[in-house]
Amino acid sequence: MSKLKLTKTELKTQQNAFKQFSRFLPTLQLKKQQLQMEMRDSAARLRANEDEQEKTRRSLNAWIALFGDEDGFELLPSLLNLTNIDKGTTNIAGVSVPVFERANFKVAEYDLFKKDCWIDDALEMLKNLIAQQEAHKVLEEQYRLLAKELRTTTQRVNLFEKVKIPECKENMRIIRIYLGDIDTAGVVRSKIAKRKSQEAQA
Repeated sequence: MSKLKLTKTELKTQQNAFKQFSRFLPTLQLKKQQLQMEMRDSAARLRANEDEQEKTRRSLNAWIALFGDEDGFELLPSLLNLTNIDKGTTNIAGVSVPVFERANFKVAEYDLFKKDCWIDDALEMLKNLIAQQEAHKVLEEQYRLLAKELRTTTQRVNLFEKVKIPECKENMRIIRIYLGDIDTAGVVRSKIAKRKSQEAQA
């Protein structure tokens, strides 16, 4: 840290810095509040997705119980291939985050006459479950990015509130005291010089 210069120019510099920090701080505090709200919403979206997954799993288990064909269900994953995930992006509180759009699948050909009649519906359920799991990964990434931005914003708020603004205030106080002392000393010297001049003339 450079030594504080006790000059009027430095006082002006500290005043300008104080104004700048004070002006930016409310914006940072607002962004922090927005990010905290978005973090809560993001956590809620994750929980909702997990509830959907659980509901889909229960539906699949109900199919297994209804048809009593666990071997048939074990074959389902071999018929289904996740080809790719379509994702977009959106801006949340100034943070660019991914958005899940859809999961794309390729279904292997199978003999409709040899497979059970429930296979199509079961495949759709499995598609839904996989899509929900992939959506969950994207929601986790949203949460991670928002959390990272919240940490950065919180650090900046703390830096301004607890370091920069108090530092500027203290620097301005020190410089004003010093300049005041200089002015006082100047007045005293001026009075002494005037008195000596009068005494010399006398």
